[in-house]
Parts: sequence; C-alpha cells; structure tokens
Amino acid sequence: MNDPCVTHFVQYLEGEKNASEHTVSNYLIDIRQYCEVVWGEEARPPYKWADADRFAARKFLVFFQKLEMAPTTTGRKLSALRSFYKFLLREEYVEQNPFSGLSLPKKGNYLPQILSTAEVVRLLDAPANFDHQQLPSSNPKIKLWREYMVARDAAILEMLYSTGMRINELVTLPEERIDLLSGVARVRGKGKKERLCPLGSPAERALRKNLELRENVWLLEGKRDVRSPVFLNKGGGPISARSIERMMKKYVLFCHLNAELTPHSLRHSFATHLLDAGADLRSVQELLGHASLSTTQIYTHVDTRRLRDTHKRFHPRG
Repeated sequence: MNDPCVTHFVQYLEGEKNASEHTVSNYLIDIRQYCEVVWGEEARPPYKWADADRFAARKFLVFFQKLEMAPTTTGRKLSALRSFYKFLLREEYVEQNPFSGLSLPKKGNYLPQILSTAEVVRLLDAPANFDHQQLPSSNPKIKLWREYMVARDAAILEMLYSTGMRINELVTLPEERIDLLSGVARVRGKGKKERLCPLGSPAERALRKNLELRENVWLLEGKRDVRSPVFLNKGGGPISARSIERMMKKYVLFCHLNAELTPHSLRHSFATHLLDAGADLRSVQELLGHASLSTTQIYTHVDTRRLRDTHKRFHPRG
C-alpha cells in the first residue's frame, strides 16, 4: 500500500517490534480490508485516517460478522486495526483511536481438530499410495518430477507432524537450518524467535530423500545452495503455504478423513499426542514456540474432552 502512514507503520513493526514478514503481511491485509470497507474498493491512498470515527470501526466489525467469520479471526482483525490506530495516535497522525473501547467478539469454546495416531499413519502414507493409483508416464521429465513430488509431499507431512512447526515456518525453512546429523531443525517462528525442533527418524529419512531427488530435478552437481528452500514447486521456486494446504486436502480426501483437517491439524495432533504420552506442558510449550503457557493449555482441554467422550462411550453409567 502506497500510503505514508502505512509505510511508517510497517517500519515501526519491523524496526521496533521486530515483527516477522508473515505478521507484517497479515497487518497489511487487515488494513487493506478496512480501507475497502470504509472508503470503498475504488479508493486509493493516501487515505484520510483522521476522518474515520467509531461508526467506521463498527462498520468494519459488522462487515465480518455478516460474513459469519469465526470470532477469533474477527478479533484478530480488530486487534490489528486497534494497534495501527494506536500507532497513528502516538505519531499524531490522528486525534483519536476509533477502535479504542470497541468490544471484541466473544470467542467460542474452540477445540482444535486432531487426528488419531492411526489416522496420522494413513495420512503420512498417502503420497506413495496415491501415486501408485495414477497412470504411469513414459516421459522421463514427468517421471522424475512425480518421483520428487511424492518424496516432497511425504517429507512435508512428516516434518509437520514430527516437529509441530507452523506451515509458514516450514515454507521459509532453508536447507542450512536443518542438521540431519544431529536430527534437529532451527526454526524461526513468530517475532523472529528461533527454536530447535527435534526430527524423528522417519522425518529424517523423508528429508534426505526429498533433498536427493530435488538435486536430480533442478540443481547441478557441486552447485547446491544451502540457503535455498527445502521444498520446491514445479517451477523450482519455494512451495507456498496455499499449495501445501491444497496438497493436504487432496490426501485427506484420498484417505477418507475429516475434510476440515488442515496442515495446522498436524501441529495440534503433535502437541496432543505428546501430552497423551506423558510429556510435560512446559516442554510442549517450548517445542511449539508458544510465548505463553496458557496458549499451550488448550491441548489439556482436548485431552480432557477425549477422556469424557471415552467415559461416556464405554462406561455403563456414562
């Protein structure tokens, strides 16, 4: 957005708040949507931020409520605009924050979608099983690409479940941040904070195969760049988060699993399965990269819900 106030805000996020590229991108999306709701899609910067009042802020809120958007999503957008106007007020671009005092929508008792261990196994095996049902190709380039794609998809799913990393952490992960000898990946999460994610043996094997076949498809021997992304698309560029979401949807439907499952469901399953096996909450918090323990505690509620469901299903007086 070619708006001086927005440009200054981005500089503030990157310089003072040390915000990640993903966070900045989300702020820009929310601010752009706000401009379209308040001033119309045809409006162009610079925008008259000082002219917007509480009615404009409420109009923004009502717009997303009419779309029946999840309260958590609407709340995030309101928080983004409140932070933006708080910055504008600090820098004296405006005289009031129209989002100040505007109540956030109440959050429901959201519990994340998770897979059972058996369902995880089916999903992780899906890339190879799906490929076996496809017609073979006599074209060497197509055969090489398909072989890589199967290895890449399998490695992506293994990594998401083995490490519990976020999808945006995965797509930006360069090869130099993976140590296959030690079995760890150095992940850069929210706020550019780094953490170590241990790799399970299946994930290590899948990664090695992905890197080996990636080399065969695109890179010349001796010219390997360890700064390049671990996972590539058909054009040789970094695979996008959206592509991974579509890929997983394909395999979820192929396995006849819950169609609402997403890549983030593997992160939820990772945390839940660790806690089920007896891992302590602090360790899971560190592995997930949560800043607050309260964020991790949602998985204890998941565990409690599953216990209640089991009790109700099997106990004579449940």
